[in-house]
Amino acid sequence: TGLAKSFRGGFNKTHGAALAGHAIKSAIEKAGIDKALVDDVILGCGMPEGETGMNVARNAALWAGCPVTTSGTTINRFCSSGLQAVASIAHSIVHDKVACGVGGGVDSISLVQPKMVKGAIPERQLLKSYPALWMPMIQTADIVAERYGVSRERQDAYSVESQRRTAAAQAAGLFDEEIVPMQTKMQVKDKESGEVSMVDYTVVKDECNRPGTSLEDVQGLSPIRIDEDPAATITAGNASQLSDGASACVLMEEQEAMRLGLKPLGAFVGFAVGGCSPEEMGIGPTVAVPKLLSRFGLSVDDIDLWELNEAFAVVPLRCAEVLGIDHEKMNVNGGSISIGHPFGMTGSRQVGHVLLEGRRRGAKRAVVTMCIGGGMGAAGLFEIF
Repeated sequence: TGLAKSFRGGFNKTHGAALAGHAIKSAIEKAGIDKALVDDVILGCGMPEGETGMNVARNAALWAGCPVTTSGTTINRFCSSGLQAVASIAHSIVHDKVACGVGGGVDSISLVQPKMVKGAIPERQLLKSYPALWMPMIQTADIVAERYGVSRERQDAYSVESQRRTAAAQAAGLFDEEIVPMQTKMQVKDKESGEVSMVDYTVVKDECNRPGTSLEDVQGLSPIRIDEDPAATITAGNASQLSDGASACVLMEEQEAMRLGLKPLGAFVGFAVGGCSPEEMGIGPTVAVPKLLSRFGLSVDDIDLWELNEAFAVVPLRCAEVLGIDHEKMNVNGGSISIGHPFGMTGSRQVGHVLLEGRRRGAKRAVVTMCIGGGMGAAGLFEIF
């Protein structure tokens, strides 16, 4: 789907099973295969409760028109959930001889986050040992920025460039191939009367981009935590945008794809995760990426394209600095700052986008990576056809 702004965007009243179901149905149709071939659907979800609860993957598979013989399971590794789902389906194909599956992700921040913010319950012993497990992500980003000297100026400049790249990519139609419009009902509140109504609406594109954003605009925003931390640098302008949406990728065993005469976009090569201190979760990719590359005898220079999730601008800035990633190869069409970030779906969206963009550029290898709440990083390696 396109990504709609949380709370005031087109998906603010769309159930998670419908969001993900639309993505699954569309992905299967684009692949040109029979729905009955799909053995299993694995969906990542950062908040698998409420409207994205009740094993939303199984429900979404049925919403998509898959037969009852298609199974489904929902997994949660926070912001890497969508990438984890793709990797998990790939592992099923490689090790369990599954012929075909769908890996993807979904989150409805509009419908679920308000409920879950009130429902988070710390465990006493862990809270004493690792209090940052319950620390707001914005606070962890402020810690990374201060601890590693990533200035507010650099974060703001990066964010403006992200907005510019996405605006240019949208104008060139570079996202059109991966987005299928979805008709839905949106809740609208009249500013003058306060009256709430439901209107027909179609989400046709990623709606979070602000193409006219200038450096002066971003510099004028106050840090979100300025009242509690005078050194805070994270603002609404250099952080990812809350949004709702779903993504799905169809994976198939190579010989089966050849038998059906299909032309895949690429191949899953490998996946790695790594842990770090919870209060600096933003450096997670600096742990996961070296693991991944070393396992396959590769270096950073061997990778043609990078999708390094823009949870906050400080994340790609610090991680690229540590890993030695060329900014001209990273997030080439923008990222979560300018596109939006439904936590559990972003990894799957990144996979689909980097394969399509890699094909356009004639790239051979790509890495999708992100930081993860709780102090982790994940990274996936893909070959581009």
